[in-house]
Order: sequence, then C-alpha cells, then structure tokens
Amino acid sequence: MGKRLYIETVGCQMNMLDSELVVASLRKVGYELVDSPRLADTILFNTCSVRQHAEDKIYSALGRLKHAKQQHPGKIIGVLGCMAQKDQKLIFDRAPFVDLVVGPGQLHQIPALLEEIAAGSGQRMEVSLDRTRGSRREVEESFESYDPLRDPQMRPTPYQAFVRIMIGCDKFCTYCIVPKVRGPEQSRSPRQIEMEVRRLADEGCREITLLGQTVNSYRYLEDGRMHRLCDLIERLHDVAGIDRIKFVTNYPKDMTDDLLQVVRDLPKCSHYLHVPVQSGSNPVLKRMKRGYTVEEYREMLARVRSTIPDSAVTSDFIVGFCGETDEDFQLTVDLLQEGRFKNSFIFKYSERPGTKGAELFADDVPEDVKKHRNHVLLELQSQISEEDNQHFLGRTETVLVEGPSKASQKHESDGPILQLTGRTNCDRIVVFEGNRRQIGQFLPVAIYDANAFTLFGAVVTEEVGPEVYGISLRS
Repeated sequence: MGKRLYIETVGCQMNMLDSELVVASLRKVGYELVDSPRLADTILFNTCSVRQHAEDKIYSALGRLKHAKQQHPGKIIGVLGCMAQKDQKLIFDRAPFVDLVVGPGQLHQIPALLEEIAAGSGQRMEVSLDRTRGSRREVEESFESYDPLRDPQMRPTPYQAFVRIMIGCDKFCTYCIVPKVRGPEQSRSPRQIEMEVRRLADEGCREITLLGQTVNSYRYLEDGRMHRLCDLIERLHDVAGIDRIKFVTNYPKDMTDDLLQVVRDLPKCSHYLHVPVQSGSNPVLKRMKRGYTVEEYREMLARVRSTIPDSAVTSDFIVGFCGETDEDFQLTVDLLQEGRFKNSFIFKYSERPGTKGAELFADDVPEDVKKHRNHVLLELQSQISEEDNQHFLGRTETVLVEGPSKASQKHESDGPILQLTGRTNCDRIVVFEGNRRQIGQFLPVAIYDANAFTLFGAVVTEEVGPEVYGISLRS
C-alpha cells in the first residue's frame, strides 16, 4: 500500500494553490490522498496567520492529534505555510509531537524532508530569512520558488485553476503579517506563466485566476521589456482553451487605466475586480499605512465604473482598527453604501504580533463594539447585494458550470437531473437544474430569481427556452 496523505488548508487562494502544488509533488513520489487524518500516515496543515482565529483553529486541530501520535508514533505531522514561517520553533514548543515545520518558501523541500523524518532524522524545520536578517536579495532567495506541478483533483473543479504570478508584498500595511511571512514582492517570468497556463489548458482547464498579494503591482523585465499585468493578460488571452481570465487581489493605487481598458476590451476577461479599501476614514487609513486616501479610492472606483460599466467590484473592510471612533466607522458605513460593492469581506481587527500595528498602536476598540460594527456592515452589504442582484431578473447570463450545488452534494442525487452551480462573467453565483454532462461548459442561463448571495436560473437552449421548466421570466 502507498503512503497515505491527509492535508487541511486554511486561508486564502494562495494557500489553496500551495496545497495543490504540495499534493502534486507528493503524488509523484507515491503518496495517495485520503479524506480523513485517521486514515493517513502523514498529516499536513497548510496554515494562515492573517487572523488569530485561523491560528487558534490549527493549534486546536494539532491538540486533537496528540493521542493519535502517541498510539501511532510513525504518523508524521507537519505544519506548513504562513503560521510555520511566523511561529517557527514555537510550534514545536506548543505541540512537541509535531515532526515538520515548513514555511511557504520551502514547500518544494517537503518530499525530501518527509523521507528524512521517516528514516529517523527527528524534527525538521525549514523557513525563510526574516526580512531584517539579510539584504533584500538574500531574503528573496530564501523564499525559493519551484516547478509548479499541478493536480486537477486538488482544485475546486478541474476546469478552474489558480495561477501564481507573483509572491510576497512590499506594502507593509500596519495590520498585516503577509510581508513578514510571504517575503518581498517578486514577480514571475511571463514566459514561465504562459507555459503553466498552456499546460492547464491541455488538462481541460477553462478558467484561470491570476494570484498575487497585490496582483496589479505585477512587474517583470524580460527580453528588454517591462511587462505589467495588462501585458501579461494580453499574452495569456491568446492561449487556446482558456475562456475566462480573472485576477486577485488588487491594490487601489495600482489600478491603472490601461489595465481597466484591457479588462474592458478583451472578451475573455471577467468583469470582476476585487479592490480592498479597508476603511472609509482617512485617519484610520493613515494608521493602517494603506498609501491612499478615501478620495483617491473613490476616484479609482469612478474610473472602474466609467470604463467597465457592468463591472462587479468587491472589497475588504476591517472594523475596530486601533483608534477607530464612531465617526470613523460612520464614514466606513457611508463608503460601503456609496460603493455598492457586489460583496465585501468584513473582519474584526485582530492584532498580529510582529506587525507595526501591534508595535505602534493600542488595540483599544472593545470587542463588543467590534462585533456590533461588524454586524452593521454585514447587514448593509447583504441589503445592497440583494437589491443589486434584482437587476439580473429576466437577463440571460453566460455561466461556467462548476459542478453540483451544495444542496445537491448534501442530498447525493444520482438522478439524471440535479442542481448545478456556476458563475457569471462578473463572478455572481448562479444555481440551476441541469445534468452532469454540462459540468465544465459555458451555458446561457436565464435568471428568474435572486437573493443577496445567489442568482437562480434555467438553462436556455436553441430549441426551447426557460419556459420548458415552467418558469415565467420577469422583465
């Protein structure tokens, strides 16, 4: 029997991609993936450090494995990713039965490290240099890259894939641990990215999402030319088989007109932009060291809407950041109301040791105030999303069919007709009845109902319209 691997991933799309690459490299040396840690010989946690809750979740999961490790000493337990880079030896102190700690810059070493541990080497830790412990070049080199092996079975669907175009971040927002755990900003070669995308297309992938901590900051000098994100998208647009291109996450000050024009003019570009603002208050943005004012963000948003009128813009907000007053929060409410984002990711501020925010400012907003402000923004965003989704009633949208909906998966339908889910060109979720043969296709779907989170529709065919389903569309 081959070696059995269980991996659990917490955090962002970058972590999901990292896990896919780790699994691909381990399959290559004989591992098979299992869906329970109880069945595994090797248990890996790919971790996040953006919020305390994510770290607490991992330490709790590790605690539950203590007895399993005592009963089966040969099991190998590893902690990967951002928390590994941040906490390092602290993980061994808190969970002495952990065998492996590997930062995001050393993931390519995992197959060899697991082999050494199995042979009796004892605990192993491989992490990158702290950003203060060497020159920029030395730190960059410690965040090593590796051949991007892909594994369609690890993706949400085989028809969609994340493609990393850059690593690291140089923005140093005071609340954020990412520059410390992901290292300096480094862009990948356009030639290398194109080769990866062509391989994905050959595997049947139809939609790619380009990833970077600040993806629109992408810059790479190759063949005597500086390539920016708009140039890279134009290059990838010609790859046969790829029919939709997205990119996240964007930094507001790098949202240039030429990038917006590429999104508008190239048919494969999704009209969806994720551009976090974090706060509607200039004093809070200044303490966050976001590098722009609310007025500059509004100007950027106006350019997006004038260039791509049907675009869907999403955002991030942090409530309860150090020193946030009721007046500051009301300005954030006003901006959310004015911005009418498709949806927003709203979080309570979580102080991160090692950030400038933790060093310079007191975490002085009471927890109950944070909870209240979080609730207010969530309720407002839900109201806006539901109102704006009503505009889709009676329209026909092109949807990439991703697979069975959560409801279908829950009921394990084996019949010919089941509920499917997919996304529109502006990244809205649509559910509709169909069959398994339609998964991975782009289909026209007529929208007949909507709530804050989902559009409901029916597939339109040339022979019959949506009325075949007994549906009367509203105009």
